[in-house]
Amino acid sequence: MGKRLVVIGGVAAGTKAASKAKRENMDLEVIVLTRDKDISYAGCGLPYYIGGLIKERKELVVRGPEEFEIEQGIHVLTRREVTRIIPDKKSLLFTELDTGAIHEIGYDYLIIATGASPVLPRLPGIDLQNIFTLRTVQNAEDIRCLVEEGQVGKAVVVGAGFIGLETAENLVLRGLEVTVVEMAPAILPGYDEEMAKYVENYLVEKGINIKTAVKVCGFRGDPEGRVKEVLLENESLEADLVIWAGGVRPNVQLAKDAGISLGPTGCIAVNEYQETNLPDIYAVGDCAENYNLLTQEPVWYPMGSTANKTGRIAGLNLGREDKADFLPGVLGTSIIKLFELQAARTGLTEEQARNQGYDVETVIVPANDKAHYYPGYRQIITKLIADKKTKRILGAQVVGEGVVDKPIDIIVAMISCQATVEQLARLDLAYAPPFSMAMSSTIMAANVMMNKFTGKFASLNPRELVKAMVNHEVLVLDVRTEAEYFIKAIPGSLNIPFNQLIARYSELPQDKKIVVVCKVGKRAYLTLSTLRKLGFNDLAILDGGIESYPYTLE
Repeated sequence: MGKRLVVIGGVAAGTKAASKAKRENMDLEVIVLTRDKDISYAGCGLPYYIGGLIKERKELVVRGPEEFEIEQGIHVLTRREVTRIIPDKKSLLFTELDTGAIHEIGYDYLIIATGASPVLPRLPGIDLQNIFTLRTVQNAEDIRCLVEEGQVGKAVVVGAGFIGLETAENLVLRGLEVTVVEMAPAILPGYDEEMAKYVENYLVEKGINIKTAVKVCGFRGDPEGRVKEVLLENESLEADLVIWAGGVRPNVQLAKDAGISLGPTGCIAVNEYQETNLPDIYAVGDCAENYNLLTQEPVWYPMGSTANKTGRIAGLNLGREDKADFLPGVLGTSIIKLFELQAARTGLTEEQARNQGYDVETVIVPANDKAHYYPGYRQIITKLIADKKTKRILGAQVVGEGVVDKPIDIIVAMISCQATVEQLARLDLAYAPPFSMAMSSTIMAANVMMNKFTGKFASLNPRELVKAMVNHEVLVLDVRTEAEYFIKAIPGSLNIPFNQLIARYSELPQDKKIVVVCKVGKRAYLTLSTLRKLGFNDLAILDGGIESYPYTLE
């Protein structure tokens, strides 16, 4: 008689694990139990269904239970909630949600893919109508119905992570007035402040009202029980639709009750083969811990890409003594599109790298994604993070209206190979005007970093410059033309165009640090060389120039 695998949960990780296990062992009986109606759906596509870019509900549902049964011989039982795992008996209890009937089923192997659930605090008014989380297809369908029926006009999205911002974008495209409220000081967790601020400014220009470092305290409704106001600490916002996207937490209570160990992140602890501490029990997807590829410390990245990878690893290694594959770690690589802007990141942020004890160096480099003379080129900004001691690449963030997935994936590959900045700069990347500049944005960033390593110049990033200006530690010298300076400039900066520098350098103080600013950095670098020859020593360049400066301009 063949052995039985039971998978608790579906969506990405559970169905991937079940499918891979069945392909590896056709004699294996595979049963998937899920409390949801939909077994396999594209959770990352839910905001686009609300926005109407994805037209039909069926486009979100990858496969139904019948397809799993017919195509793969996997038996899927929906609307079943597992209530207890009994490791000693190798069995579990589950309840049929539609009838209340309770059943016990045995297993030889068990994969836990219970995912994560939205964190919805018990605030006053939280039970009012038209307050939604966005985790299932049904959530998206309910929100879309309200929007299409014209019942809502003002929306508040709580949470400025990926799902929150994507939902805000799609509600704006539907014609709603949208405010995003974020408790953290900046939007987009996983990005450094100046990069997140750049994205925030763009979204404000697109009509989204964004409030950061603000806490939601409750909600107020109308006589019919529908939400009408979102109560903040010092004000209130009108809203007839609220999307709560304030984060998720892993569903681990079932595993914990069974004696399965949790890790420091609060998720199920697993090894590189997705095995838990109990024999023949695996955990995958959003309920399981990951390891950071750079630090080898436990982390939690609840993303669809990671869920699919962990599901595959568990299904591949199920019951094998000779393990076929493993997941050495992840980098938290992610990407998002907001209107015409794209943002991608991987590895450690500057702050994370410093907290890990690295001697950190960073650069911010604006460039084009294609040749400047090729129609349709767009600017992107690359922030590269590296270790001064080893010269290894630690992380990167790329934002802009141009192509960002190719640059970030190149950097992912280099980090995964423990490459140095010099090795990144020497890559022989593909070039033709429709695809890249002759010197790609990624190689440009690496070259700038190498120049910093060799002491050719020092720089301040935008965040550091703001702090230095507040403390009156620097003079900001803008060497752009008078016309450029008139359009936008850093408050309090001195404008001496580059071609006037020799004639006017006496206007500069000898006893104060001078930070040179231009459009993207080239003229600033040339200015630095000139000022050194003229006897100035305490000099730096603003990383990325005015094009990358996300703070107040006048």
